[in-house]
Amino acid sequence: MSAERGPMFLARRTYRLRRLSDAARMLPIAGAVLFSVPLLWETEGVRTTRAMFYIFGLWIVLAVIASVISARLRPTDTEEDPKGSQER
Repeated sequence: MSAERGPMFLARRTYRLRRLSDAARMLPIAGAVLFSVPLLWETEGVRTTRAMFYIFGLWIVLAVIASVISARLRPTDTEEDPKGSQER
């Protein structure tokens, strides 16, 4: 009655690469939402310098997160080329 199926779970490396690529896709959306937060602040009690520190601090944090994600997604020397091509 039950057909022979493959493994239920993905390999750990493949799963992590997929989650990292999902995070890379969501980072611009999260950044846009977080950049719009100063628009919700009351204009009377918030100084412009505070909003600028928030925006530039967030920009630096997003750049660091993006660099970490891209470094982890970059193929390593130990991984084989899936197409099997050789350098010429």
